[in-house]
Amino acid sequence: MLKLTRLALILAAAAAPFPSAASVPGAPDDPYSLPAGGEQGLDMAVVDADAMPQEPEQASDDAAAAMPAEQWSGAPVDLMRPVHPLYTELRRALVRYQLDWGGLPKVFVPDNGPMMALGTTDRRALLLRQRLGLGAPDPLAPTSSPLFDGALEQRLKNFQAAHGLPVDGKAGAATLAALNRGTDYYRQRILLNMERARRLPAPGTANAAKYILVDAAAARLWMYEEGRPVGSMKVVVGTPQSPTPMMAALMRYANVNPFWNIPPDLVQKTVAPNVIAHGVKYLADKRYEVLDTWESDAKVINPATVDWKAVAAGTQELRVRQLPGGANFMGEIKFMLPNHYGIYLHDTPAKALFGQDERHLSNGCVRLEDARRLARWVFGDMPRASSPDAEQRVDLKQPIPVYITYLTAGITPEGRLAFASDTYGRDGQLLARFDPLGPQPSGGGR
Repeated sequence: MLKLTRLALILAAAAAPFPSAASVPGAPDDPYSLPAGGEQGLDMAVVDADAMPQEPEQASDDAAAAMPAEQWSGAPVDLMRPVHPLYTELRRALVRYQLDWGGLPKVFVPDNGPMMALGTTDRRALLLRQRLGLGAPDPLAPTSSPLFDGALEQRLKNFQAAHGLPVDGKAGAATLAALNRGTDYYRQRILLNMERARRLPAPGTANAAKYILVDAAAARLWMYEEGRPVGSMKVVVGTPQSPTPMMAALMRYANVNPFWNIPPDLVQKTVAPNVIAHGVKYLADKRYEVLDTWESDAKVINPATVDWKAVAAGTQELRVRQLPGGANFMGEIKFMLPNHYGIYLHDTPAKALFGQDERHLSNGCVRLEDARRLARWVFGDMPRASSPDAEQRVDLKQPIPVYITYLTAGITPEGRLAFASDTYGRDGQLLARFDPLGPQPSGGGR
């Protein structure tokens, strides 16, 4: 059995309320509350109370503290209560990970020389062999034989595959950093993600019949029915500077041929300087129009009457939107889950971004690889507007829950454990708070 770490104890013993998002040092202002006992970076903010899954069972401080360390196995407190399948898969992966990598020697391999690869005679390869549980090279081999042989290369590839690193069999900086972090670091990351998974709807519970799951760490979306994924696609999510928030909301309607309301910071940094440089013709070329307010009855105003230097300086905020159709940044459709974050799911004409491994590129919203496929799953068919140049709202007959979480350890379709980069630093913040060793590096990613 696994030992009960301080991190696991604190995650299990949630009777004492954790601080709210607004009270966590460095946390962004959050207009929504976290669930009772909620923890920033672990729980989803409550946008719609009706969307929230049944809260996971909690252990009391006394019960958790009295639990024998050798008996804790990462199981939920009540083994009879249903959990999300991902929780079960991660629990199994945690056991496999401990068996495969947990018993290896804690040997530090210095990163003070060239990258080691097949054929190298670098003496650090002896430390690398020890760290990966391999013995010394064949003592009968010629003294000129490389210390980095085929057996070490294969073992290193296995380590890289298990830790979300490029599988090249070379001991570069990222691989050595992962080796030197040790297995406890990765085991704690699995535990964190088990807790995130435990907060998702379990099969047979409320809201589990049909819902959307967005993983902002892996930049991927899943469509779930009756507790099972029935479809998946790549997404583009927020940058580290504009992270996509963890939240539970209800998708209530979609806008076909949507306007794009340009975020005020982009109006200041991009639109205003271009108008100053090229005149109001820039707005016409981009199919932009200026409105007098952010209200639903806002009126279009003449851009020549705007003090664009004030907008560029940030002393005047201005609403600018892009007309529907053409190369509109929202594409053909956007799916609305009303929230104060201004987060929604939408189509995009920038399809090339989905060919990249790193897709933390948006201003916070979720861009869809195949918006039409999601529309067919939501509505049964791709809704059409009465005019290609007019925005049209299409309400859902039944709102669909949308859960945006952050899984830096997950399971591939092939059933393999896969780590994603801690792009938003949420794992690092949690480990720093709960681990007496202090802040941890963000780790390797897919």
